[in-house]
Amino acid sequence: MAKMNIPNRLTIIRILLVPVVVAVYLCMDPTVCVIDKTSGLALRDVIAFVIFAVASITDFFDGMLARKNNWITSFGKFADPIADKMLVNTVLILMVYFHQANVIAVLLMIARDLIVDGLRMSAANSGEVVSAGIFGKLKTVLQMFALVFLLLKDWPFVYMGICMDQILLWAATAASLYSGFIYFNQLKKYVLETM
Repeated sequence: MAKMNIPNRLTIIRILLVPVVVAVYLCMDPTVCVIDKTSGLALRDVIAFVIFAVASITDFFDGMLARKNNWITSFGKFADPIADKMLVNTVLILMVYFHQANVIAVLLMIARDLIVDGLRMSAANSGEVVSAGIFGKLKTVLQMFALVFLLLKDWPFVYMGICMDQILLWAATAASLYSGFIYFNQLKKYVLETM
């Protein structure tokens, strides 16, 4: 078995950080060590944000290194989007559980991911590995920024009366649905060919 390259190792690290951020958010008391009383920002939120930020940074570097050094592998094409979805969707579900994110927006994004994953599997069965498109990447970036402000209780925008977390969440939902539509148009032949 070939030695795993750096981008793929970063992807594995991102996957391993998912249960860590969940454990921090579920196990730490949100009323202990409140840093900002206006927003309710507590030590738990900051620690979860730092872990999420580290995991998100691995996504940037694994893609950059893979392209720069031509280290793009089938495993990377397969595992990178899964790692992204595990991280983002898990934290989105946490935010819904704690009433910080709109359940409709989160359900739409997760449903889109399931459909796109099904389309990708159908394409893979026909020998085509599908990389993320520009709108899929935009969706991921918007989700990451939405989650930053959700985890940080909309700080510092809470002082300006701007719900930046919700604005970004719905922008990510729109980008998610649009990119899902593009994927469906691109890959529907693999699903509809035997109808």
